[in-house]
Amino acid sequence: MNAPSDLLYTEDEEALRAAVRDLLADRCDAAAVLARTESPRPHDRELWKTLAEGMGLAGLLVPEERGGQGATHREAAVVLEELGRVVAPVPYLTSAVVATETLLGCAGGTAAELLAALASGRTIGVLAVSLATAPDAAPVRPGAAAPHDAPVHPRDEAPHGTPAPGEGGAPHGTPVRHQGGALHGTVTGVADAGAADVLLVPADGGLYAVEADRDGVTVTPRTSLDRTRPLATVTLRGAVARPLTEDAGEAAAAVRRGLRSGAGLLASEQLGLAEWCLAETVRYTKERHQFNRPVGSFQALKHRLARLWLDVVHTRAAARHAAAALATGGDEPDLAAALAQAYAGPVAVRAAEEALQLHGGIGMTWEHPVHLYLKRAKADAIAFGTAGRHRETLAALVDLPAPVAP
Repeated sequence: MNAPSDLLYTEDEEALRAAVRDLLADRCDAAAVLARTESPRPHDRELWKTLAEGMGLAGLLVPEERGGQGATHREAAVVLEELGRVVAPVPYLTSAVVATETLLGCAGGTAAELLAALASGRTIGVLAVSLATAPDAAPVRPGAAAPHDAPVHPRDEAPHGTPAPGEGGAPHGTPVRHQGGALHGTVTGVADAGAADVLLVPADGGLYAVEADRDGVTVTPRTSLDRTRPLATVTLRGAVARPLTEDAGEAAAAVRRGLRSGAGLLASEQLGLAEWCLAETVRYTKERHQFNRPVGSFQALKHRLARLWLDVVHTRAAARHAAAALATGGDEPDLAAALAQAYAGPVAVRAAEEALQLHGGIGMTWEHPVHLYLKRAKADAIAFGTAGRHRETLAALVDLPAPVAP
């Protein structure tokens, strides 16, 4: 039996938080983020350079012997809490977590070279799958065995009439084909693809690296609800690719590893977002007066904010548990990540909705930043699978059958 997770922050983690928070206070205020969302280049490259290269945060999850900082998911979670608190428009989750963890799951020189480049912060990597892809829907070629610990989700069972290998049709979950060393296909809804230097592309049971500026690669920005984490469509027409692994089992396990870490640590970002919404709303309701008293003194609002505070506290426990489970590999990381996402997504949305409503008319204005938080919360609610999907995954992991419809 595994020892219980330590949910408390260490002194080093608090020091890291203070350093990141100070930087973001100077470089990523609400006005700057809002201006970015209105520009054709929503990513803040200068902020990313300072975070990734200056502070070395891009390599937290990479061992020192492989060019990184040798930290753990716990430290990365602290960084994501602070980034979520300011809805920072940087590709930390997609590059420093998802793409990095995917490369850590691949053996070979090409993966090691790319991993060192991502750890340095000078290269941004993105896993070319839809942001909505859940960890248990990792691309696997039809007929190839999934990793032994991968739960099979009911929605992912091949429907009647699915083409068998060699009978035509794109591989399950992989709309990209690999032919003659080049990739062909289109992937939609890829987060931060517009900022990527290299794309990690699952195709035909393998995993390949493609330089984003190569001939045959087109990244088309799409209108996104959350402009602080923009989506794009990636189109590959004969793009030259370097194989990271052509073993279907290894590729699927690597992609699952990246998506699982993304889902588990996304909860920390959602925690930071919810904490900002709660703190800012409490502050506003103390200052806003109606009938000669602060509106926060009305019992109805007290109850709503108290309930939200409890939700945020519970989210912190779930997010910290997920980070600790991913860091140690114990206490069932699949279970911890699914649990964190099943809980954190709805809480972040509720916190942002309450902040919008309790700010009254000013909360409805474009100039007030609360709409940025609501959009991020809504977009995060479907990232790496919805809360409902994660609840179904939890049920499968603990062998809890769904109720039978009458």
